[in-house]
Amino acid sequence: MANIDVGNAGDLQSQIEEVEALSSIYGDEWCVIDEAARIFCIKITDDIDYPKLKACLQIILPHDYPSAAPPVYQINAAWLRGPDRKTLSNSLEELYVENTGESILYLWVEKIREFLLEKSQSTDTDEELPPIKLGETITERRSTFQPHLAPVVTPRQVRMVLDKLFENKKIASATHNIYAYRIYCEEKQSFLQDCEDDGETAAGGRLLHLLQILDVRNVLVVVSRWYGGILLGPDRFKHINNSARNILVQEGYTSSADEASKAGGKNKKSKSKKTK
Repeated sequence: MANIDVGNAGDLQSQIEEVEALSSIYGDEWCVIDEAARIFCIKITDDIDYPKLKACLQIILPHDYPSAAPPVYQINAAWLRGPDRKTLSNSLEELYVENTGESILYLWVEKIREFLLEKSQSTDTDEELPPIKLGETITERRSTFQPHLAPVVTPRQVRMVLDKLFENKKIASATHNIYAYRIYCEEKQSFLQDCEDDGETAAGGRLLHLLQILDVRNVLVVVSRWYGGILLGPDRFKHINNSARNILVQEGYTSSADEASKAGGKNKKSKSKKTK
């Protein structure tokens, strides 16, 4: 494409400043296709950590933008078609009219992100909350440990289960809610997995390590701990993993309690200085 003749120095300076700002804000999501021709694109998702919907906004900045003309744009997204595409396009055009003469790209990007988020949340209504199982408690020196388990196949189901658990005031007020999950992705032949210590240093990693050793998949395990005021030292990790082991056996994720017990004892020592 031939270079665009920039006849308005004020517009060019505004474009340069806007592009620099967007590059700083969005980092790797921002892409320069042809700087001389003022062609750029930005990748937009509904969620940074677990994107469900993605879109690519490609823009060309005309020589008289922003003073007199809007950017020329194209939204590339396989899922965006028909009424959805028209609705989003109308929203962008309304934004431009409301902000005529001003730099508009940031507002456009965030409007698209908002649209993706709303679309994603509307489709989430079809995704049911997995059943949540409750395990037996373990109590020692006034500290109580209780496991919860749910079958999950998407990160969003993990969030749904956690949100549901935290609706319970007792669980939400626990000193720690340690969790780990493993989801097997058939297409990639790999695992999506993560864990959370919730203030109990290294406990989430130990719990995830237990799930890995037992080779369980498509499951979330949460262990709630209510601290009783007496330090347990390393025993607290034993009780966390024993709680998880028990509910995994209870729900049939591992058939051998002995095997699970051995796996629970292979974890590394905690580096935590405080031993509650």
